[in-house]
Amino acid sequence: MIIVRPCAEDSAQGRASESMGGTTIPPIGKERTLKHLFSCLKAYRKEAILAPLFKLCEAVMELLVPLVVAQIMDIGIAGGDVGYILTRCLILVAFGVAGLAFALTAQFFAAKAAVGASAELRARLFDKLQSMSYTSIDEMGTATMITRMTSDVNQVQSGVNMTLRLLLRSPLIVFGAMIMAFTVDWAAALVFVAVIPLLALAVVGIMALCIPLYKKVQGRMDGVYLATRENLAGVRVVRAFCKEKDEVEQFEARNAALRKEQKRAGRIAAITNPLTYALVNIAAIALVWVGATRVDGGILLQGDVVALYSYLSIILVELVKLANLIFTVSKAISCEKRIEAVLEREGEPATLAPEAQEQGAPDAPAFSFEDVTFAYHGGGAPALHNITFSAKRGETVGILGGTGSGKSTLVNLLPRFYPASRGAVRLNGVNVNAIPAETLRERVGVVPQKAVLFKGTIRSNLLWGNGGATDEQLARAVRLAQAEDVVRAKGGLDAPVEQEGKNLSGGQRQRLTIARALVRDPEVLILDDSSSALDYATDARLREALRGLDCTVLIVSQRTASVRHADKIVVLDDGGIAGIGTHEQLMGSCALYREIAASQAKEALQ
Repeated sequence: MIIVRPCAEDSAQGRASESMGGTTIPPIGKERTLKHLFSCLKAYRKEAILAPLFKLCEAVMELLVPLVVAQIMDIGIAGGDVGYILTRCLILVAFGVAGLAFALTAQFFAAKAAVGASAELRARLFDKLQSMSYTSIDEMGTATMITRMTSDVNQVQSGVNMTLRLLLRSPLIVFGAMIMAFTVDWAAALVFVAVIPLLALAVVGIMALCIPLYKKVQGRMDGVYLATRENLAGVRVVRAFCKEKDEVEQFEARNAALRKEQKRAGRIAAITNPLTYALVNIAAIALVWVGATRVDGGILLQGDVVALYSYLSIILVELVKLANLIFTVSKAISCEKRIEAVLEREGEPATLAPEAQEQGAPDAPAFSFEDVTFAYHGGGAPALHNITFSAKRGETVGILGGTGSGKSTLVNLLPRFYPASRGAVRLNGVNVNAIPAETLRERVGVVPQKAVLFKGTIRSNLLWGNGGATDEQLARAVRLAQAEDVVRAKGGLDAPVEQEGKNLSGGQRQRLTIARALVRDPEVLILDDSSSALDYATDARLREALRGLDCTVLIVSQRTASVRHADKIVVLDDGGIAGIGTHEQLMGSCALYREIAASQAKEALQ
């Protein structure tokens, strides 16, 4: 399983994307459709059909009301027939109750379909994120993925809900009201024929201007999410360096950019209501004038004019609803396409090469790097170049080098978190590209540079290493990782662990993550600078315990004390190998190693 984790590239990518108006996901090579949304709606076909049908029934009720009102005026009131008036009023009440029932039923089915489909879409999105390679995760950035999972999915849900309720109802009401107007009087109905195309043109024109602006708004929102995430994750660093004011200014800059785009889109969208009301009011004046003329001529009754005016008002309300629907759907489609861009990306393949026919020779090295070169996607110069070394089974190998020398990158190639750009990385003689990812990572235990624990208990975190581990296996892993005092102090294996292990110290978290990897009983154990928070005594006891394991250990460190007793030490400098050998050999042959050892010895004396 790939865990979506904070990475150093997030900040740089997020800030770079802000200058372009938001995070950009690389194109997938073809025009994106809404196929995933429609696929999610398949399970809710019944609700997706029933919701519009009940809305149509409500629309029919609404269209009949003006005719009944006209009858009350022209027959009941004009003739003084109280019984007729009461009967027609009861019919209006029946229409109202039936319309309310239809509307509530339609809302229920629409909400069920929208919530269900968006939940499925969110689940698919999360599954896709879990299946992505480290390269894809680095390209997208954490803030972008969070936006897709939250804001974008919620916008799609709103769009589906409104579409099911209004997509058929509003056009039916508009054209139905116009047809009903013709049944009342054809001459007055010509006013409807004149105003409806103008209203439609106004709505479509405003929509065409707003859609591109809404896309920019969503992009700017990514930048705001990124700023918030960075600040919350690094709040202690911000306080330590008294950078609160700078962070506030940077956030306000991002927020101002978002506000600017939202206001620009909002100003144009705000034209919709006054423009449509103006057109309808002009049409209402024309309708009253035509109606009054026809009433004076004895062609129309007063109730008919009221019915025509009611139909015009109904059209106005529905066109405003239709405009809001179009804006909401436009934003939903924009967000859904952003989601589609993620769902259409390729997940991490199980293998990158045909499966090996042989499982490796008995005397093959535990792992080996053969002329390996690696460059990050879009990273320019290679982070590693011409790396060649191997380790026998049961050996302890140390990786030493300064910051940025490529230590973490090197060990990330062994479990194939990143594939080598050139050369071969082998596990037990087999190219890791030919080993299925799940199998490979079950054989390689990784303790990452940042100690990451999850909300739950100590037991639930340790079981990530092996879900079927017994208490004895857990206790052994805890003992080897020098974490017995941590478990005892916290109250046992079932002691709670807060989110990101915030109720534990840095050293306690590191020891528990080492125990989690040991529970897996791996062939190769990678410790990526995972003892940096440990004191020298605990670090020494840990290294002594690891030497008794029946596995190959790969220790990444910046401290010579952590690797000096290793069977082999690989010294990295600027992505290349500066020296290989034992501590004694390197002290005699590698100037860089001597320099590092001397500087650390001097620091220890001070």
